[in-house]
Amino acid sequence: ANGPCTIGGDQILRERRITCIPDIWVNAGGVTVSYFEWTQNTQHFTWEEDDVNLRLERIMTRAHDAIREAMDELGVDMRTAALAVAVRRVYAATMRRGVG
Repeated sequence: ANGPCTIGGDQILRERRITCIPDIWVNAGGVTVSYFEWTQNTQHFTWEEDDVNLRLERIMTRAHDAIREAMDELGVDMRTAALAVAVRRVYAATMRRGVG
C-alpha cells in the first residue's frame, strides 16, 4: 500500500523501536518488476525467473544501502532517509538533462 503508516503511527513505532519500512522503497520492487516486464515485451524476449529475481535483488539492495547511508549521514529515520535519497536522485537526473 502507498502510505500505509501515518506520520503519527510512524512516531509511535519509532518510540517503540519498531522499524517502519518506507513504502516508497518496498513499492519500488513491484514497479521495478513491472519495468522488467515492459522491457521484455518491447524487446520480444523473456528472462528466466531466477534472472528477474537476481536483477531485482541487486536494485533493491543498492537502494537499501543508499537509504542506510542517508540515515547515518543525516541522522534521520528510514522513511525520511528514503525520501532524501529519492529527492537527490530526481535532482541529479534533472541536472543531467539540463532541466534545472
